[in-house]
Amino acid sequence: MVRAVTLSGALLLLLYVPSTFAVKTQDFKTCAQAGFCRRGRALASRAQETASWKSPYSVDSSSLAVASDQASFTAGVKSSLYPDIKFSLDVRIHDDGVVRVRMDEVDGLRKRYDEAASWALIAEPKLSRDISWTVGKKDVRALYGAKKESEVVVNFEPLRVALLRNGKEQVVLNGRGLLHMEHFRTKESSRPEGTPEEGLDEEAQAVMKVRPMAWFEGETEDGYWEESFGGNTDSKPKGPESLSIDIEFPNHGHVYGIPQHATRLDLPTTTGENPTYSDPYRLWNSDVFEYMASSTMSLYGSIPVMHAHAADSTVAIFNAVASETWIDVDHPTPKSTNTHWISESGILDVFIMPGPTPDDIFGQYARLTGTPALPAQWSLGYHQCRWNYISSDDVRSVQKRFDEHDMPVDVFWLDIEYAEEHKYFIWDKKNFPDPVDMMHDVEALGRKMVVIIDPHLKRTSNYPVYQEASELGVLVKGKSGDSEYEGWCWSGSSSWIDFFNPNSWEWWKRLFKTTSQGNKWSWTESTDNTYIWNDMNEPSVFNGPEISMPRDNIHYGGWEHRDVHNINGMLLPNITSQALIARSDPPKRPFVLTRSFYAGSQRFGAMWTGDNLGTWDHMAAGIYMVLANGIAGMTFAGSDVGGFFGNPEPEMLVRWYQVGAFNPFFRAHAHLDTKRREPYLIDEPYRGMLRDILRLRYTMLPVWYTAFHEASVTGIPVLRPHYVVFPRDEAGFTLDDQYFIGGSGLLVKPVVHKDVTEIEVYLPEDQVYYNYFSHHAYRGSAKGKQVIVPAAIHEIPLLIRGGSIIPTRERPRRSSPLMKRDPFTLRVALDKTGYARGELYLDDGETFSHLEGNIVWREFVAEKTAKKSKTIKISSSDLVSKNPDAAVDGVSLTKYDPLNAFAKSVEGVRVEKIVLLGLTSKPVGVKVEGGDDLVSEFVSGVAAEGKKEGEASVLIIKDPGVFVTKDWTIVIQL
Repeated sequence: MVRAVTLSGALLLLLYVPSTFAVKTQDFKTCAQAGFCRRGRALASRAQETASWKSPYSVDSSSLAVASDQASFTAGVKSSLYPDIKFSLDVRIHDDGVVRVRMDEVDGLRKRYDEAASWALIAEPKLSRDISWTVGKKDVRALYGAKKESEVVVNFEPLRVALLRNGKEQVVLNGRGLLHMEHFRTKESSRPEGTPEEGLDEEAQAVMKVRPMAWFEGETEDGYWEESFGGNTDSKPKGPESLSIDIEFPNHGHVYGIPQHATRLDLPTTTGENPTYSDPYRLWNSDVFEYMASSTMSLYGSIPVMHAHAADSTVAIFNAVASETWIDVDHPTPKSTNTHWISESGILDVFIMPGPTPDDIFGQYARLTGTPALPAQWSLGYHQCRWNYISSDDVRSVQKRFDEHDMPVDVFWLDIEYAEEHKYFIWDKKNFPDPVDMMHDVEALGRKMVVIIDPHLKRTSNYPVYQEASELGVLVKGKSGDSEYEGWCWSGSSSWIDFFNPNSWEWWKRLFKTTSQGNKWSWTESTDNTYIWNDMNEPSVFNGPEISMPRDNIHYGGWEHRDVHNINGMLLPNITSQALIARSDPPKRPFVLTRSFYAGSQRFGAMWTGDNLGTWDHMAAGIYMVLANGIAGMTFAGSDVGGFFGNPEPEMLVRWYQVGAFNPFFRAHAHLDTKRREPYLIDEPYRGMLRDILRLRYTMLPVWYTAFHEASVTGIPVLRPHYVVFPRDEAGFTLDDQYFIGGSGLLVKPVVHKDVTEIEVYLPEDQVYYNYFSHHAYRGSAKGKQVIVPAAIHEIPLLIRGGSIIPTRERPRRSSPLMKRDPFTLRVALDKTGYARGELYLDDGETFSHLEGNIVWREFVAEKTAKKSKTIKISSSDLVSKNPDAAVDGVSLTKYDPLNAFAKSVEGVRVEKIVLLGLTSKPVGVKVEGGDDLVSEFVSGVAAEGKKEGEASVLIIKDPGVFVTKDWTIVIQL
C-alpha cells in the first residue's frame, strides 16, 4: 500500500509500505542492466573462451624508477590496444609488509577520481626501509620480511603483480588478464585501427579483422555515453571510465568480507559450473526495503575488503574504490579462489595484506583505516526503539513500564516523527512540548536518548538549517553544477548536504551546541546526553534512480556522484561524531548509529543491518551480516531485534532477543505498522524469559567492554568467527552460526529455527567446554566434534571454553551507569591442564580520560604451582605494568600509574564471588595468600583434567575480601 503524507499543503507520496513482505527487485539494477558491469563480465567471458587471451597492458621497463629509499618504484604502463594512451604504475611496500599497487591514466582528457583512499586511511602509511628491488629483463621483484619469506614480483609483459610467501603465490593481480582501465575519450573519436596481436588464435584473429579491439572491448559501445533505468536517464558526460581487475588467491579456498550483503560468511560462488548466485556481489550503498535474506544485492554499506583463507595462511585485499563495484567469485578448485572486480570509475588502488594469520590481517587493516572507536559503556546496554514513540508522555510511559517490570534499559530512541514536518532538530511541539524536560527525566535514571538526524533538508524558508546550508553553498548540486539538487524524501521537497565540502564541517558541528550561539542557530532544545542516529545516508532519495541520487549530480571539487557514492554515507556520521565531542567540556565519547558506511567508518560509531523482516531467515542472516561487517572493521554492529517489519510470535521474539543479546549492538526496533512489542508487553512465561535475557546482557557488560577495548587496540573484531579463533581447523572454515565473544572464551550458538529443544555445537579441539548455566562439561576432540547442547526456548547455547576466566556483575540494575561500583563475580573454567586466564578492562565508560591512563586493566590467572601439584592459585595482577607496550585506543600508556584517578575512584569495588569449575577433588583449604581461610562450598562432579562428560565440579568462594584494583592471590589446597 502507499502511505499518503501531507506536507506544506501538498499531498506527497513519500513512503511505500508494502502489504506483503517482498523487496522490489525491479527498483535495483542487476549486472545485466548496468552497462559497465555487462562490459566487464563480457570481457571475462571472452577471456575464458579465447585460448590465447593475453592482457594488452605491459610495463615500460625503460621508464622504471626505484625510489632512493627502495620502498617503492614507479613505471609507465602501455596498452597494445591504445598506444597513445599512457598509464602510470606505483608499487610500494609498507613497513608492516602491506603492498600497495596504484595505476592511473596519465595526461588523459579528464582526471579519474583518486581520493577514495584519503577518506578511508587514517594517515599516509609508513614505507618499509628494508626493501631492495631487483630489476630484471622480465620483471622487478623484492624480497622482504624477517626471514625474507615474502616476495613481490611485478611481471612486465603482460603486467602481473604477485605476492608470494616462501615461494608460494598468495595474491595475484591480473593473472587472468582482465585488467582494463577504460580511458577517457570523446564521443566522436573512433577506436584506432591496428593489426591483431601476435599469438592470437585463428578465431581471435578473425574477430579482429572484423572489428579491431573487439576481442578486448567488445563489438559495440555498450552504454558508453548514456544509460536509462527505471525511467531515469544517466547522462554520463565523461563517457566510459570503468575499471576491471581480476584478483586471484591461488592457494586459498575460502573468501569472506565485502559487506554488506545478506549472504553466508563464506562467500558463495557467482560464476562457474554451479554458481549459488547468478549475479556478482554488488557494492552500491542502497536503501533496500525488506531485503531478501539470501542475495548478492547491494545493501546500505560497502566495504571493499576481502579475506582469503586457507589452513596455512590468511591474506586480504582492500580495493580503495568509491564507485559502484561488482565482484564475481569463483572457485576453480576447492583450494583456490578467483575474483573479478568491476568498478564504474576511479583509479586502481589495491592494498594487499599479507597476513599470514587472521589477527595479522586485522592489525594490517587497522593500521590503514583505524581501529573501532572505544564506545561509551552505556551504549553496550539495551536500546529500545520504534517508529515512532509519538510523544514525550509516550517516552515517559515506556520508561515507567520497564521499571515496573524490572527490565534494564539504557537508551530510548526517537524516529522521524519527533520533528515538525520532518525538519530535523526542530521539535513537533504538539506532541513533544517539553523535549528538554523529557530528556532530563530519562537521564535521571542514568539513561540516554538517541534522536534521528538525516542528511536531507526540507526546502523551506522557515527551516534555519536548510537556509544556512543554502547560504553557505554546501548542498549537493544537480548535473549542471549550478543549482541545488532537489529530490524527495521524508521532508518532501529536499536538498542534501554535501559533506565533501569542507565548509560544511564546522557549520554542522555548531548545530549540535546545546547553548546559544548568538545569532547563529544551534540545537538548544537538546542535552549533552542526547545522541544521534544517522539514517538515509546512502543517500536515499525516494524519486531518484534506484531510490538514490542521480549519478551525474555534482559534489564539491566537481566530482560526479558516481565517483563518490559509496563514501557519501561515511561522511555524515564522521562529522556528527565530531560534533558530539565538541559540544561539551570536558568532551564525552560520542554515540552515532549509521545505516550507510565505508572502509574506515568503524572510527565513528555503530551500524545496524537495516530494514530486516520478522522471519527466522532474517534472524539467521543478521548473524552472518554482523560477522562479515566485523571482519571488515565494522564490529559495533547488530540487527533490529524482532525484525523491523512484521509481528513475530512469542517464540520467535524470545529467540530474537537471545540473538540480540549476543550482538555487539543490541537494539529492538519496529515499523510503525507493527504491533507494539516492548518486552514488558509479551505474556508470561515469555516476559520472564525476556527479562532474564536483558539481565544476562547486563551481567556480561564487563565481557563486552573488555572485548571492545581489545578491538580498539588491535582491530580484532568483537565477534570472532571460527576461522579467526581456529585458523587451521578446516572443518570450521564455513561456520557462521556460532562464534566467540572477544577473547573471553565464550562460545555462543544462537537458535534461529522454530521448535528447537537441543542443538549441535561444534567443538574444534581436544579441550573441555562448560555450559555457562548448568556447568555441564563437554569434551572436544583433536579432529573436531559435534556435541548436543540443551536449547529449549528458555535456554541459550552458551559455552565457556576451558582455560577462561569470565568477569561478570550479577546485581540487577535499571541501567548500566548504576552498575559502576557493583562487585564482580569471576567464573574460572579450568582447562584440561588445570589452567585458566582472563582479562578485565575498566574506565569511566564515558569520557576520554582513559587516553591519559585513567583505567583499570587486570589479568586473572588460575594455575597449579607445579605440574603435578595439588595446589592451585588464582591471582590478579595489573596488566599494564606487565605490558610495557600497552596502549588504549591507539594511545601509548608509557606514563600509566596503577593508582590513577579512575582506579582510586573504584578502589572499593570488590570481588564478591568466585565460581571455579573443573577441580579434581574437594579442597582441604581455601584462603587468601597471607590471610585467613575463606568460606566456600563444593559440589562434586566431573574434573577438567579427566575424560568424562557430565556436570562439572563446582567450587564457590563467597566474598573472598579481595578488590578488583589490587593484586591478590587465593590459594586452593586439594
